[in-house]
Amino acid sequence: MTTPGSTGVTVLGLGAMGSALAVALLDAGHPTTVWNRTPARAAALSARGATTPSDLAGAVTAHRLVVACLLDHASVHETLDPVIGAMRGSALVNLTTTTPNEARELAEWAARHGVDYLDGAIMATPPMIGTAEASILYSGSAEVFDAVRPVLDRWATSTYDGADSGLASLYDLAMLSGMYTMFAGFLHGAAMVGSVGITATEFAARATPFLSAMTAGFAHDAAVVDGGDYTVPGQQSLDFSDLGHIVRASEEQGVDPAPVAAVQELIGRQRAAGHGAEGFARLYESLRAGRAEAVR
Repeated sequence: MTTPGSTGVTVLGLGAMGSALAVALLDAGHPTTVWNRTPARAAALSARGATTPSDLAGAVTAHRLVVACLLDHASVHETLDPVIGAMRGSALVNLTTTTPNEARELAEWAARHGVDYLDGAIMATPPMIGTAEASILYSGSAEVFDAVRPVLDRWATSTYDGADSGLASLYDLAMLSGMYTMFAGFLHGAAMVGSVGITATEFAARATPFLSAMTAGFAHDAAVVDGGDYTVPGQQSLDFSDLGHIVRASEEQGVDPAPVAAVQELIGRQRAAGHGAEGFARLYESLRAGRAEAVR
């Protein structure tokens, strides 16, 4: 049932995540219009009370708040370029995964057409939408964020990261970088012990408490990086952190050492530059220098 005075929302893109967003809106009583390139995907939402216009133009003009949850940056343009003129005066909340610069480009493009833009990065899986465990990061128009926050909070804990439209994406992808490299390291370790018949399940039982405990070190390394002094006491030196033995053990077991070899290469850069006695956190400088060289 629609709640009196509740904000109407158009949701574009009805994959697993887009559908979860629309369901949460419908459950909260928001008038909800949905659109998908494949109309059949809207059937279940229509049965729950969503409006399903016959064309995209009807969808984007149904409400002043339009939410895009599409495949990628290109798909946002492919979908909205033909109808952006009809959206003047609307607010676009883009929850499509993009790079920071792609988000900034979309913000500029929207502004040229009189559309307010808020970028969002979903830090959740579809089943988590509508729960306290879900988090969505936003950046771009503060006016839009403040005006539609009651809608945004239906989905997740909402965090506003500032006027730069690329910041939500940057935080999102940076955290995913940490997650994926951590999981790659876990799978590499599982492959090492798997070479002698130990199951990945057995390894996970051993690795989980150890890796969980090690994440407490993030705060210490962050303080060292921000302070810029990699010689402060209490750090493990880069010389001591040489990972050649792990690379050799991996190769001896017939396992590709790629994940740990990448870290060893970063260590090698700093040791070659004379920083072997300094702390492991100095790898940050290898990574930052690599970016600066790429920019030049």
